[in-house]
Amino acid sequence: MDPVEAREGQPPRRVRVDLAGRAVRRAAYSRQELEEQTQVGEVLIRGLVRAQLGLALSLAGVVILLLGSLPIAFALFPALSEVYVFGLRLPWLLLGVLAYPLLYAVGRLHVRQAERIEDDFSKAVGTDS
Repeated sequence: MDPVEAREGQPPRRVRVDLAGRAVRRAAYSRQELEEQTQVGEVLIRGLVRAQLGLALSLAGVVILLLGSLPIAFALFPALSEVYVFGLRLPWLLLGVLAYPLLYAVGRLHVRQAERIEDDFSKAVGTDS
């Protein structure tokens, strides 16, 4: 008799399936290394910090490139400084008004990507919190 048929009326039990258990063992090992603050744990944490630092520096570079190039463009092409859009001069519009939505968008992107990096790290070491 099939075990499922023997338990008529009851839902089947959930069974955890691991691919040879390697991922679980690796995660347990990584978690132990983090908890004991060993050299391997330090390397794992350093990798997390390095990934987040790389993200922060790349987004900072984008902001510096976009906002920093505007004054240079206005200095090289003075005619741009005399252009009016919606009653505002272009430099005021770009640097005084449109810079803030750009900074907000970059900040949101940074938070979302930093959380993704942390989630990936948590999944890799098996500390799903």
